[in-house]
Amino acid sequence: MDDQVTGAYGIIENAAIMIKGDTIVWLGKGSEMPEFDVLATPVTSAKGAWLTPGLIDCHTHILFAGSRAEEFEKRLNGVSYQQIAEQGGGIATTVKATRLASKEELFVVAKQRLNALLKEGVTTVESKSGYGLDTESELKLLEVNQILDDHHPIQIQSTFLGAHALPPEYKGNSDGYIDLVCDEMLPLVAQRGLADAVDVFCENVGFSHAQTKRVFERATELGLKVKCHAEQLSNQHGSELVAEFGGLSADHIEYLDERGVIAMAKSGTVAVILPGAFYFLRETQHPPIELLRKHQVPIAIASDFNPGTAPLCSLRLMLNMACTLFKMTPEESLLGVTRHAAKALGLSDRGVLKVGAKADIAMWQIQHPAELSYQFGVNDLLNLWISGRLTQY
Repeated sequence: MDDQVTGAYGIIENAAIMIKGDTIVWLGKGSEMPEFDVLATPVTSAKGAWLTPGLIDCHTHILFAGSRAEEFEKRLNGVSYQQIAEQGGGIATTVKATRLASKEELFVVAKQRLNALLKEGVTTVESKSGYGLDTESELKLLEVNQILDDHHPIQIQSTFLGAHALPPEYKGNSDGYIDLVCDEMLPLVAQRGLADAVDVFCENVGFSHAQTKRVFERATELGLKVKCHAEQLSNQHGSELVAEFGGLSADHIEYLDERGVIAMAKSGTVAVILPGAFYFLRETQHPPIELLRKHQVPIAIASDFNPGTAPLCSLRLMLNMACTLFKMTPEESLLGVTRHAAKALGLSDRGVLKVGAKADIAMWQIQHPAELSYQFGVNDLLNLWISGRLTQY
């Protein structure tokens, strides 16, 4: 089925989809639907509703314990994110609470967050570690990801983010901590099959370009894909580095320059913008949307849900913010949480409605797909299928 029939948004009026198992096996105009066994095949009438691929949140930090509401208050009183981090707050606050939390406690809070996304039509979520920052705790978080994938309708893509921040026991010894990540954590993650990808926070309050490269080299040796928190607060050229390794995505990218955009275009690396963090931190440096368009770099959109810089567990809100804050079109925004979000996770079996794709499908009671970006807070999701199964949300 070509794009003139499916459209950039979803299925045109009077279209139909047939599912076998977890896969779309036929798609076309309702009037041209082939014969089938009506007793063996459940039929749902869209009755004028719109169908889109299930939404994909390709960058989240849903696994954490504790709260950072007090830091939110500090920032409102003029203390910067960097100052909070230098004072031992920020990520370190969440690390302390997360290390103390049991797998069961982490599962319960993560399930609540996933439930909120499920109600918005989200069918796949990337979940990062990164709030453990020691071997035992990082593995614990990745194991909880596996439990969530087994016991929640949403499909989990697990990312190892051991190089998220410097833990207190390695203060003043960031190279020593990178040694731990490369020599101990990464081999165990790969051996146990606990992650689909490896991420690094390449930033002046995170890890240097050289340290990020060390992690990428080790991850690549172990057969793991890479991605990067890049150019959020300054231009450390992390996007060029992740492109050099053929990485999946460069995320945040407010300070990305044209050289980095060109590198991403050549490597096929996706640009993931995170308007929730931009909004919550009251940033003023916009990601280079026009440069990304110029060089045809796919743009994905994600919630970046986390306790410190984006405590906004809503992908639908991100659609609106991408349009209002970054002047993306509704069409670009919807592609950013479907087709391009799938590419950012290295997934080719979802994010589109076509024969052979995974049957992750959302049905919306809307008159035009631009409503998904225009309107927020109204429950317009009618039905949701994940892997071909009608899902309760």
